[in-house]
Amino acid sequence: MTANRVIFLPGTFQNVSVSQNETVQAVVSRISPEVTFITLQFHTQHRNATLSYTRMPGVGLSLTAVDSGLLSALEPSQTTLTLFLSSPDADTVSGTGVILPYSSTDPVPGACNTEFNLDIDPNIYIHYNLYETTIRFAPANLGYERGGTPPACDESTATNTRWRLQYDVYQYFLPENDLSERNLFRGIQAAADIQGIMKNGRRVMMLLSTDMTRVVFNSIPGQGVIYSVIVRDPLLNTSASYVPVHTYACSFTSTLDGCYTLGKISTKIFFTIAGLAGLFVCFCGHRFFKCELFCMGFSFAAFFFFVLITRTTDLGYDIRLALSAVVGVVGGVVLVMSWWRFGSVMACVVVVGLMLGFLVASVVLFTPLGDLDIFRRSDLVFWVTFCCFMIIVPLFFVRWPREGNIITCGVVGAYAVVLAVNAYIYTSLSYITLNILKRLLNNNFSAAFTDVPFQTIDYVMITVWVVLGVCGIVLQLYRERSRPFFPPSPYLMWLQERERRKTNVLDPSHHFPSLPNRFMTRVRQLTRRAEPAGEHTPLLL
Repeated sequence: MTANRVIFLPGTFQNVSVSQNETVQAVVSRISPEVTFITLQFHTQHRNATLSYTRMPGVGLSLTAVDSGLLSALEPSQTTLTLFLSSPDADTVSGTGVILPYSSTDPVPGACNTEFNLDIDPNIYIHYNLYETTIRFAPANLGYERGGTPPACDESTATNTRWRLQYDVYQYFLPENDLSERNLFRGIQAAADIQGIMKNGRRVMMLLSTDMTRVVFNSIPGQGVIYSVIVRDPLLNTSASYVPVHTYACSFTSTLDGCYTLGKISTKIFFTIAGLAGLFVCFCGHRFFKCELFCMGFSFAAFFFFVLITRTTDLGYDIRLALSAVVGVVGGVVLVMSWWRFGSVMACVVVVGLMLGFLVASVVLFTPLGDLDIFRRSDLVFWVTFCCFMIIVPLFFVRWPREGNIITCGVVGAYAVVLAVNAYIYTSLSYITLNILKRLLNNNFSAAFTDVPFQTIDYVMITVWVVLGVCGIVLQLYRERSRPFFPPSPYLMWLQERERRKTNVLDPSHHFPSLPNRFMTRVRQLTRRAEPAGEHTPLLL
């Protein structure tokens, strides 16, 4: 390897590091005359790299991806080949690459591409969400000699056309609970070519040329998986490999549900406690008004402080979660003390109503309404709409404060239980609020984050949410029907009691010494010297 130049040998992996504003030449020399086309693969763990036919990448002449590959059809008498590697972002990219040669009888992967940008595209395109991982690839064509004319793709379906080709889809699992780059590169080397993937991988299905070149797998967040496709020509008994692609079904750059925060003990502890508190609020929140205010204030303060500290610092996830919990406690105490000191029930209920408004707005934008292009393209439109939904809900609390407070206890408390379950079993309902949190934290939020399917567990959790919420609301409305709307403020009650004792002279407590007087009297009793017992008057003679 020399500066900006890497020599590749067929079948031999090369580790390459591409720095910012650098273009590395990938050079293949002494190509055998029997080789008709060559594929260059380049793989990184999670950073994009650009692989290009020309020094300056262009549309249709380059590909930017984590797992990228280019196929070059060789000209007659061509013995050398040069391709180019670069970093599209302001970061150094490290990866591993390999050159694989094929003959004229081997199928040409992606040669009948009509969907993707490259003319001949040997790549596998992957998309994952919480439950499903989907791979897609372009159909292959029959091989041909150097300088020859490629066979037509869709003129005929006879046995002498590409419609006789078959596609074997393979899956290769990386070591469990291992996110290291080293083991990923080992897995790539074991699955990059035909012999390696057949030996180390598992064939999951075979597709005919009449089938859609699209396969769906279950997602396993945090588990590394390599997918590969081998196209076979059953007539000539030849084969070729597409460029393998890998995924962990999680993001290495996300500050929330990233690969490094999946299944953390701190997350489970936090949301387990939140779920228990939510269950209590769901059924008893209005009766124990101070506890409800504390929980709502905790949620409000912890959420926004987590957003603030995540956007402004580089602290670890556990530290951010712990600090958010501390600030949440402070927020809960402040809300309780504001009610205790000033006795303004309406002000506190409005804050509670904002919590319900936040959840309602999140639910509305979680529906297909949130997938409209106007919300995808404009953050301003999205947040104005969100705030409108959020503010409208507390307006109903002005007319029906007790009913609104009880409804909030039932709905928000039951959703906290759903989040607690999500800490152990993944459910799409957590993305109702997680999508909003992601949009607050990620400047480049895309529609892919909202692509969450509904599975059986999601319908079960919707049922649990509805049943818990309805039961909690009905129980509290029935139990509180003959009680005052809200409990009185302890501080105002104390002021009224003190004033009553000052003005009502018939009240025995009016003649009872105040606490300071009683305290000083007790101190004097403890410090005064005891008088001797006996007669103190002189005897009369």
